[in-house]
Amino acid sequence: MATVSNSLSLKHGISLWCPQSPYLNRISQRSSFPSRIFRRNYVVASSSFDNENREFVIVGGGNAAGYAARTFVEHGMANGKLCIVSKEAHAPYERPALTKAYLFPLDKKPARLPGFHTCVGSGGERQTPDWYKEQGIEMLYEDPVKSIDVEKQTLTTNSGKLLKYGSLVIATGCTASRFPEKIGGSLPGVHYIRDVADANSLISSLEKAQKVVVVGGGYIGMEVAAAAVGWKLDTTIIFPENHLLPRLFTPSLAGKYEELYKENGVKFIKGASIKELEAGSDGHVASVKLGDGTTIEADTIVIGIGAKPAVGPFESLQLNNTVGGIQVDGLFRTNAPGIFAIGDVAAFPLKMYDRISRVEHVDHARRSAQHCIKALLTAQTDTYDYLPHFYSRVFEYEGSPRKVWWQFYGDNVGETVEIGNFDPKIATFWIDSGKLKGVLLESGSPEEVELLPKLARSQPSVDKAKLQNASSVEEALQVARAALQG
Repeated sequence: MATVSNSLSLKHGISLWCPQSPYLNRISQRSSFPSRIFRRNYVVASSSFDNENREFVIVGGGNAAGYAARTFVEHGMANGKLCIVSKEAHAPYERPALTKAYLFPLDKKPARLPGFHTCVGSGGERQTPDWYKEQGIEMLYEDPVKSIDVEKQTLTTNSGKLLKYGSLVIATGCTASRFPEKIGGSLPGVHYIRDVADANSLISSLEKAQKVVVVGGGYIGMEVAAAAVGWKLDTTIIFPENHLLPRLFTPSLAGKYEELYKENGVKFIKGASIKELEAGSDGHVASVKLGDGTTIEADTIVIGIGAKPAVGPFESLQLNNTVGGIQVDGLFRTNAPGIFAIGDVAAFPLKMYDRISRVEHVDHARRSAQHCIKALLTAQTDTYDYLPHFYSRVFEYEGSPRKVWWQFYGDNVGETVEIGNFDPKIATFWIDSGKLKGVLLESGSPEEVELLPKLARSQPSVDKAKLQNASSVEEALQVARAALQG
């Protein structure tokens, strides 16, 4: 089966890209960043960290921080030189687990720390708190930075600790977008997920819940709803758009996933606005009141409506007002010498599509961290050349009749060709001006998944009619492979 339809581009925003803006600005021909490598005023710290001086400081405790730390270690520049300042109570971990395996029911082998500390998500070593100690890395937990003095190269934490840095790497990620308190956004039973504490709070609610409402039809909404199914709870997803994940999925593709969710008992309320979250007599959330006056009962509500870059104390740096975040160049340098930004918080040149972007995804967090630290510590001057990659895995808990795992590479621009019946495979190809720009594959084999980034990066000319006439996903991928080789 094949269908062709028009699609919005990723540059118009996806839930893992900038949620605030419908448009991303083009890379300026005149960069505000100097072409030279920034000279860093190193301040050598003692191995015991008994003074305020640190040669390298990472601010943030998520994926990007963990992978940056590993890269420092690989270059022999961590022991007695590196300090990580985090608001988290835990060493850096693979954050995507929080809306996937971490939310599995307790009898279905849920993920727990230390099982998913970075860098296990990419097949690397599990960096537990002891690992950081063994590497001579100073960890400041639950003590976020509250201010920076760029001229003096100092940071002040919430506890009042003063840190003088030689080079600073900002890896603060994002914070969840929240409903206003005046419409019930902070009621007991209303949840947002960004860290382990948030996920633990949600699990406590799920253990007692009967009716769950998930607000938002993006990644968070889809993953949390799938987890709630595993708990055998009455689950409803509410969102204002016409179908799931509209900034990536076509209507036809979204329809396949929606049917799967419905088969698992999930209800959908589309095109709806929310007027308020209502409390019961005990002060706990009891229902959702929609814009049309309809009331949906719920004792647990999860809000997944996007995120905002956590620029916090770093607003004195050059920010990007279009995509959000801290503006950097292709080596992740900010406009201030010796200060870098990586991961979700960085607005960087997306080289292959000639535009500025901000990507909220673990793949970019890992790659940007590694690229930045290599550039910082070595003579590397190659600019970051990222290929957008998004994926999701749901219904993977023990006993699930159908596991879902899709992967997307490239840019979703132009017309689409959809092949397959979702049994379990389905593929969608984006074609613009005769060139293959992006591809999404559900339930692909390792060999098929390996082909996707090659197609998206090479952007071969492809015969759309041949794709449309393919009788299976496998045949369609062969057509695409032939275009790549031709």
